[in-house]
Parts: sequence; structure tokens; C-alpha cells
Amino acid sequence: MGLPELWTMLGPGLAGAVFGGGWWFWVDAVVCSDIKVPFLHYLPGIFATIAALMFNGVRRDELTDYSPFDDNEGCRSRTWLFLAYVIAFTSLAGSVGMLVQDALLPTTPDTWTGIAGVLQCFFCLASGLMYWTSRTSSDY
Repeated sequence: MGLPELWTMLGPGLAGAVFGGGWWFWVDAVVCSDIKVPFLHYLPGIFATIAALMFNGVRRDELTDYSPFDDNEGCRSRTWLFLAYVIAFTSLAGSVGMLVQDALLPTTPDTWTGIAGVLQCFFCLASGLMYWTSRTSSDY
């Protein structure tokens, strides 16, 4: 069994474990926080999860196929994937902003909440990419 077959077999489970770990970091930080965590701190992780779902909605063969007579399916898939990546990196930047805010202001939640938000976004996005790369064309 080669590495691609092994990745196809184990990739989705590993991606699910990484995704669960990302949300576990966030839930742990919210539960352990002394101050009530505002809803604004939840948004980067929610948007990272939505972005991971968005780029898993695109089939890889739609990105590589080209026909001058198609109905712009490839362009729509590329645009959808681009928007997913924009949302993903914006959520990661937002979580870093929350981390800086938590570290600098004394009235905000602990710094651990900001660190957990960054880890949550990173792990959600990494799990989405892991799942996207582990699927084959027969999985659709």
C-alpha cells in the first residue's frame, strides 16, 4: 500500500481529529475563563469552520478541467474556492487580533482565550485542507 492510498484511507479520520482538537481548545478556554467571553471572540472560529466547509464543497477535478465550451463551471469553482480562502485567512487574522486585544487590555478575557482562538482557527483550517486533499474523485 502506497502513501496516497494510506492518505486516502486515514486522512478523513485524522482531519476529524484535528478539527475536534481545534474546537476542544476553544471550549476549554471559554470554560476556564474567569470573565464572560464576548460573542465577538466566537466569530473567527465560526467563520473558520464555515470556510473549511466551503472549500470542501469544491471538487479538485473542477479546478483542473478546462474546456473553452463549458458553462463557466471552472470559473465558479475557482471563485468559490477563492472566497473560502479569503474567509479562512480573515478568520485567522481576526483571531490574531483578538489575541493581541486579550494580551493588551486588562478588561478582556485571559490571554489563553486568544491563544485558543488562534489554535482553533488554525486547526479548523488545517483539518479542512487535510480532508480536501485526502478525497479522491470517486468520493464525490
